[in-house]
Amino acid sequence: MQPPVPPHPAKRRTIWETLRDSFFTGIVVGAPIGITIWLVWSFISFVDKNIAPMVPTAANPETYLKFAIPGFGIVVAVAGLTLLGLLTANIIGRSLLALGERGLRRVPLVNGIYTSLKQVFETFASNEASSFKEAVLVEYPSRGLWVLAFITSRSPGAELRVHVPDAIACFVPSTPNPAMGQLVYVSPERIRKLDMPVDHVLKLVITFGVLSVDQVSGDARVIGK
Repeated sequence: MQPPVPPHPAKRRTIWETLRDSFFTGIVVGAPIGITIWLVWSFISFVDKNIAPMVPTAANPETYLKFAIPGFGIVVAVAGLTLLGLLTANIIGRSLLALGERGLRRVPLVNGIYTSLKQVFETFASNEASSFKEAVLVEYPSRGLWVLAFITSRSPGAELRVHVPDAIACFVPSTPNPAMGQLVYVSPERIRKLDMPVDHVLKLVITFGVLSVDQVSGDARVIGK
């Protein structure tokens, strides 16, 4: 009977391997924190740069404190929008708003831009709005290829449905910036609904699909048409 073979001793890690692993661990831990702080700070700086100069010098606390106040522009923007909403809630405010809209509608190019943007924002503000609340898979751009998308409208208009019966408007977000993308009109048979919240779909888009569906939500599944 042969004696048992002793187990191989564990390979000792070199200092270089330890430092390398620690470096990548630091990236995994620090990168999300750093990028988040950078994005928030960039947004605050952008708003401050464009809104704060609109405040009269006498009413700007930075005039007396002699140093910048981070987030002051955001406070001014929120207060201004709230005040605007209060003013347009009465008869005088609505009359002034209607007068301004009539002036904008007389300018050909501005009229189209303003009307479209107003309709979009009113739709998003409406409690009945269904745009971007349904996450789906769309077979696009060809058979066998599927992309993540959001349904923006189930009634795109009779003119489009002449060419694509029962057409559904879908927004296909780009990776890694979901604010950019393209609009596609597809037939219902080329759409698969996802039992998945919109924010989970956005995580998949932002992370280039590196995260799996299970990692993002844990229970997402395709539920058919």
